[in-house]
Amino acid sequence: METQSINYSSCPVCGGTALNKVLVATDYLVSEKEFEIWQCGQCTLRFTQQVPDEHSIADYYKSGNYISHSSTRKGLINSLYHLVRNLTLADKRRLIRSVSQRDKGQLLDIGAGAGAFAHYMQKSGWQVKGLEPDEEARKNAAALYQLELLKPDAFFQFPENSFDVITMWHVLEHVHDLHTYMAQLRKLLKPNGKILIAVPNYTSFDGDYYKRFWAAYDVPRHLYHFSPESMYQLLDLHQLSFHTARGMFYDGFYISMLSEKYKKGNIVRSIFVALLSNLKAFVDKEKFSSLIYIAGK
Repeated sequence: METQSINYSSCPVCGGTALNKVLVATDYLVSEKEFEIWQCGQCTLRFTQQVPDEHSIADYYKSGNYISHSSTRKGLINSLYHLVRNLTLADKRRLIRSVSQRDKGQLLDIGAGAGAFAHYMQKSGWQVKGLEPDEEARKNAAALYQLELLKPDAFFQFPENSFDVITMWHVLEHVHDLHTYMAQLRKLLKPNGKILIAVPNYTSFDGDYYKRFWAAYDVPRHLYHFSPESMYQLLDLHQLSFHTARGMFYDGFYISMLSEKYKKGNIVRSIFVALLSNLKAFVDKEKFSSLIYIAGK
């Protein structure tokens, strides 16, 4: 793959220059290439170095096993993902109702994948716009749910104060122009609206346990690897008020199973690692494998 790569000399979130290499991770999904992961000493963000730029990275998404795009059920782990997804869709709807205090409204789902969540919320009475950069995923959404997902350019064409709720389910870690994107999120949100941003949490027990094999590093597709502190600083930089964070209980199991697969380990062990990770997170909610950050203007 011929790519143009990005090498950060300052932190992509806070601009700090106290940077250190912490590990080297492998792209197990597509290329088998190795990528360095560095950490900012100021805000504790981790980020992938030498990532393909915005125009070069598409090839790294071309895999039939990239589940959010293809909705594949191939293999035990992907089958379990689909089994659990129905539960998580209902959980997400209840969370949105709780934080927005609304049963319906205008919702923007960014990085809609094959459209399962957008379709579910549409059926629940919400007016939904979905954005998805991958052409194959947009085709799958049309075939599976009769959804017409929009291309990413539409994000900068919506009027100001358009949405009651904006959701990004494991999307922000993929966005190249991070600060431009965050500024636009704030612009599109209605005065009393809420943004829900779900990202992996490398400070979780499973993140620390699996280290370079941790599946949620997902290099080079994941440009950034957020800690709670780095996310708080990012929200604050863009005048977004942090309200609360919620853990994603099932993510720990999915990520641990993939991590054991990459490690050529034992899938049974992954269940114990995920359980332990979740138990620790019930004591300290900032330790869940993935966290949903809820913020507003």
